[in-house]
Amino acid sequence: MTIKIRLAQPEDAEKCGAICFEAFAAFAKLHNFPPDMPNPEQPTGLLKHLISRDDFYTTVAEIDGKIVGSNVLWENGEIAGVGPITVDPSVQHGSVGKILMTDLLERCKSQGFESVRLVQAAYNNISMALYTKLGFDVMEPLSLMNRRPLNMTVPGYEVRQATKSDVEACHTLCQKIHGHSRKGDLADALHQQTATVVERNGQITGYASVIGFWGHAVGETNEDIKALICAATEFAGPGILVPTRNGDLMRWCLANDFKIVQPMSLMAYGPYQQPKGAFLPSIIF
Repeated sequence: MTIKIRLAQPEDAEKCGAICFEAFAAFAKLHNFPPDMPNPEQPTGLLKHLISRDDFYTTVAEIDGKIVGSNVLWENGEIAGVGPITVDPSVQHGSVGKILMTDLLERCKSQGFESVRLVQAAYNNISMALYTKLGFDVMEPLSLMNRRPLNMTVPGYEVRQATKSDVEACHTLCQKIHGHSRKGDLADALHQQTATVVERNGQITGYASVIGFWGHAVGETNEDIKALICAATEFAGPGILVPTRNGDLMRWCLANDFKIVQPMSLMAYGPYQQPKGAFLPSIIF
């Protein structure tokens, strides 16, 4: 069996989207967890968008000319992100995932990315074993949590839509907390008008690209993150990713009727700085 890796083309999106949905849904069902994506159209639309962009490295794996998997490297920031990576359930355990990831790590080296991040379902022992063998380490246990929007406020914290004039303050805050900025993600969020900031005493003390599965948030304190969560009119996707070690934030979420959907893990390859503040990662990192 010869596995070929090539760059994804726009016409590959539908097939890759179907495989992405089937792979995640099948594994989630096997372990009695809900699927991350409700239908094949969602990953198809996402992959169609990512394939069209120059700041994403999207590949497909083929066996005898048939697409059997795909992978995406997010190159739109200082830190490279991975996902979604999926393999057709009919050929899993056949090295397709390993070859896709090996190619991706070679791409990281050629592009000068010293640090690579990803988030995986903690119950997925197959992906956990693969990433660990390739050199990734678990840096943060996460809990995917969800409920209806809170429609609340945190006294003393004002949340509003972010504007271009907030960009530098947001970059500075992310740099302070994580040791790097997320300029690409924030630029996309501003374009999509999903970014929000929280202010305390007239100063920006936190921001979110979006509150939900595909967005990240940073704050000087847990109160900043709570304010951003309270102000969200929806939680995009299957919920928010809360660092499980942040007991204060976890207890606050549980006290406000958030339910834990599933455990997940933030993994890193290469240098990683422990956050010096509060944060919510995205499903990429």
